[in-house]
Order: sequence, then C-alpha cells, then structure tokens
Amino acid sequence: MLTNIEPAELQCTVAVERLNPAGQAIKRQHMRKATVTLGRNEFLEILLRVHDGKAPQSFMLRDFQLFTRFAKDGKCTVKFTQENTQVLISDCPPDRLKMFLKTLSIKHQASQSSKPMSDRAKLRAGLARSFETISPLQLKDVQKANELRSKVNAPVQLKGPAERSVKALHPNKKPALVLPLALKLSKEQTAVLNAVLSGKNVFFTGSAGTGKSFLLKRIVGSLPPKSTYATASTGVAACHIGGTTLHNFAGIGSGSASLEQCLELAQRPGVLQHWTSCKHLIIDEISMVEAEFFDKLEAIARSIRRSTEPFGGIQLIVCGDFLQLPPVTKGKNKPNFCFQSRSWRKCIHMNMELMEVRRQTDKAFISLLQAVRVGRVTEEVTAQLLKSANHSIERDGILATRLCTHKDDVELTNGSKLKQLPGPVRVFEAVDSDPVLVQTIDSQSPVSQLLQLKVGAQVMLTKNLDVQKGLVNGARGVVIDFQPGSQGLPRVRFLCGAVEVMKRERWMFKASGGLYLSRQQLPLKLAWAISIHKSQGMTLDCVEISLARVFESGQAYVALSRARSLEGMRVMDFDPRVVQANQEVLLFYKKLRKERLLMQSSIEDFVGQSNKENDHW
Repeated sequence: MLTNIEPAELQCTVAVERLNPAGQAIKRQHMRKATVTLGRNEFLEILLRVHDGKAPQSFMLRDFQLFTRFAKDGKCTVKFTQENTQVLISDCPPDRLKMFLKTLSIKHQASQSSKPMSDRAKLRAGLARSFETISPLQLKDVQKANELRSKVNAPVQLKGPAERSVKALHPNKKPALVLPLALKLSKEQTAVLNAVLSGKNVFFTGSAGTGKSFLLKRIVGSLPPKSTYATASTGVAACHIGGTTLHNFAGIGSGSASLEQCLELAQRPGVLQHWTSCKHLIIDEISMVEAEFFDKLEAIARSIRRSTEPFGGIQLIVCGDFLQLPPVTKGKNKPNFCFQSRSWRKCIHMNMELMEVRRQTDKAFISLLQAVRVGRVTEEVTAQLLKSANHSIERDGILATRLCTHKDDVELTNGSKLKQLPGPVRVFEAVDSDPVLVQTIDSQSPVSQLLQLKVGAQVMLTKNLDVQKGLVNGARGVVIDFQPGSQGLPRVRFLCGAVEVMKRERWMFKASGGLYLSRQQLPLKLAWAISIHKSQGMTLDCVEISLARVFESGQAYVALSRARSLEGMRVMDFDPRVVQANQEVLLFYKKLRKERLLMQSSIEDFVGQSNKENDHW
C-alpha cells in the first residue's frame, strides 16, 4: 500500500546516465521499478540512493543540479556534476515527487552549516558503512535553512518549479513549515484516498461543496502518471482535474453505435494505447454519464485487454453526485443513471460519501441546501428563498451574476450588456498551441478564444490565482481600467477587495493519442450571466438565480449550491415546484447509507471482539 511511503522515498522509474565532458550520455541503466531514497551515511552526509532490488547505488548530494520543469508530470532530473552522472526520475506520483523535492532542498540547505569532513578524517574515524533514511521535515530544518540563506547563497541550483520551494525560505519572509499534503485532507477524504491507494474500485459522492474535486486532484497526484487517466463527463470538469473527457479517452464518439462498431473505433492507433496502458481510470461528474455508455466501456475494456475481470482489470475511481445534473440525451428515451447499468455493482467495490460541507460555513444555509438536494421544500425553506429576492448584493460597482438554465440566454445577456457600456471594446485573443484543434480546446477550456472587455464589464475569475486573497475560480469583479501600452491588460477590482492587473494564464488539456494542448488567455469571462452547467465546481459570491425555466431534476439544487452564502444570493420568482430530486437516485442513496451503517457496525463488532480476545490473553 502506497500510503506508508516516507516523504524521503519514491517508487518510480529511474534511468542512471553516465555523461561525457560534453554532457552527452555514454552509458545508461534503466530501472522500470526502483526506489529512490534520501538518507544519511555514517558521517551524516546526505545521499540519494537508487535501488531496484539488486545492488543499490548511492550519490552524494554535494555539488548537484535539480531540473524540475516537468515535476507536475512526475518527472525530474538530478545531475551530479563531479561524478558526471545524472539520475532521471519518471512515472512518479506528482504529489510524492513535490514533497520529496521540498524535503531534499530544505535538508540540503540546512546541512550547509556543518563543515565537510576530509577524506583523511573519514579514514581515521574507522566507522562502519551505514545508510539511514532521512527524517521528515521539521521546523528546525526550515529555520536553519533560512539562517543560512541570509548569510550565503545556497549552492544548489534548481531549474523549474522546485526553485520556488527554496525561494519561499528567503529570510525576508516569515519562515513557515509546509506540512505534508495529506494533513490538509479531512478524515473522510483521507479514508477515500487510502481506499484508492489500496487498489479498490471506489465510487465516492457527497453534496456540492464537500471537496470532491479537491480530493480528486489529490488522488491524481498520488498515482503514477503513465498508467493513470483522469477523465470527466464534461470538458470543463476535465479541465478542473487536469484531464480529458471520458469520450476522448474512450475514442468511441457518442457511443451510440453498436458494440462491434465501438470496439473497432476503440482499436484505432492512439486510442488503443489508452485502453492497454491504463491501470487507474478516474471519472468525474459521473451523474452525467449514461448507463448504456458505461456498460459499453466496460465490455470494450474486457475485450481489448483480454481479461474477464470487471472493466478489464482497470481500477476505477468514480466521483460525482447523482442528485445534481443527470445524463444528457438527444433522444426521446429517458436516460438511465450509471448506477442503473448492468455492470455497476460488479465494477464498484466501495461506495463512500463525503459529509462535511466546505464551501458554505453557515449551518442554516447548509441545512437549507441539503433539504433542496433531496427535493424537500418546507415552508421555512420557501420563506427564506422568497425573502432572498430582496437581498441587495451589489457593491463597489460589482453586479450579481445571473445563473441561467439555457446557454442561449447567457450569450444574449452578456453580449447585450457589454454593448450597452460606453467606451471602446478591447479584444484579447487566446494563444493556442494548435490553432487547427481550436474546437477540441474550446470544448475543455474555461476561457474563450476571444474575450471582449470594456471598462465597467462584469467579469468572473476562471482560475485559482491566490486562495488566501480570495482570488479563486468564480470570484466576481469589475474592469476598472486598462494598462497603457500595446498589451493594454485590464485592471479588475474584485469583491474580496483585491485590485489586480490580469495577465495571461496557461491551461493544459489532454487530447487523444496522449497529445498535450494548451491555451494562454486572461483568466476571465463575462459575468452578467453564466449557465448552471458551466457553473459546476465554482463558488460564486454574488449571484442572482432565476429558476423559472428549470427543466431537469437536480438543476435547482446545483444553481443554489453555487452560492457561498444566503446573503450573497438572490432568488427570483421562486416556486417550490421546480425543486425536484429523482426518486430512483434517492432510493440508491438510501441503500448506500444502509450498507455503510451495516459495514460500520460489523467493523465495530469485529474491533470489539478483537479487544475482548486481547483482554482474555
């Protein structure tokens, strides 16, 4: 089980290269499954040890360079200058690698205070050879590293994101130990992560705002990149977790063709590689995946991988809330949910539910949303939502964003409101990595290819820029002016009080055949209106909701649960009849909870029985 790996230890693929004076590899040793460990020898010097079950190789961390540009893809290189050797690490869980690099950087800097022993002194000491894994990061390591940085420049050279982890220790800034990422997860989120890392096929659910997407990102970061495919039923949801759409992964189009035709499509070059190399398949927003499509994927997986195991032996990590948006269908037949598919029960080993709401903090608002989620609208809930129609939520020139049920209403509203503003229009065009594939990028990108702005334009942030400041995905603002010069970047005042010049950000997308695409654009979208579908995963702090045209069960709940608070929300023309929860989904969740309670009681009985036996002995 991966959860017990130390922060100073990695399990990954390694290549050790011997270099000539020109820096070219003249000898290469490749280890597909290796352990890389940070440790200390008998003289307390820091070593990097590479072990593949045969003879371990150790390298002194004295004069070296770190290349970490691709650390987010689980890759980095450590170059040992004196030995003319480099260690190439790949297919490493990205979060593990990030923690390892941070430990390496800080421990190395902290060790610079002690004077190195001469070779003569080492010989005279006559100590037996030893290697001990380095202890986890502690506050004293960070403080020592800070003291040293204030006196001398650190000798370690870093190329890429790891450079930032060392810069963060600059003495001018208050030193703070960044604890291992796992501590930021709640107990229930940790339980889900542990179930995934133990190899179980897991479905985890929870109401809006329980941190499902946050947990999914952590799961993606804890699995080996080469064999992990992060997917979602929609392009925007896929972008949130740095993945691709489920349809893109599967390569069978809409999936409406016969199973034989779908099998043929899945065996095309590029697509076939997805199916054969995948060991861990993550599917987000599962509520929008249709049962028949899921069954087809399951049959394709077994056929292509020549395996009788459910889903061809691929580990499934499935996430979503069936009480939110249902599957989209173009036909007249009512689509079935994924849990109604023939293969669901044999594919999913564990069902887990996140109960702790993190988006909203007001307990009264949370209980109101929970009632709406299950389609229960009491007189009190109705009264509160009707009363919200009088909320004055505009301030500092920032107007409420209207949540609409239909995409056409959004485009009409934003277009006409922008036209009504005085002054010239500024147009910002995205820079795409492949202009030919602009449609693929559009389907996954949270920002458009062309963004038109004016002074006074109502805008919304489409990326987390600074969570501490409140500059998060969904934060509302207004354009107050444009910078002078050719770029003319907009300056935006946000509801959280921050005033920021908006610069281009980069989004990365995975296309078919393992191809990476990117878009550079301002992290903004017009925000007089936004569709309920596009708002999924967002937290809105100033929102007006009209539910008059709600046409799907769960849609009213999705709209209402986007709001951070009841005070920051205005519901127009509220009619309790638009709040609906699908009865089949309610029954499914009822069974889930019953199973969970039975499982908990049997575990408690087992623990109690074990304790009795221990007392007896």
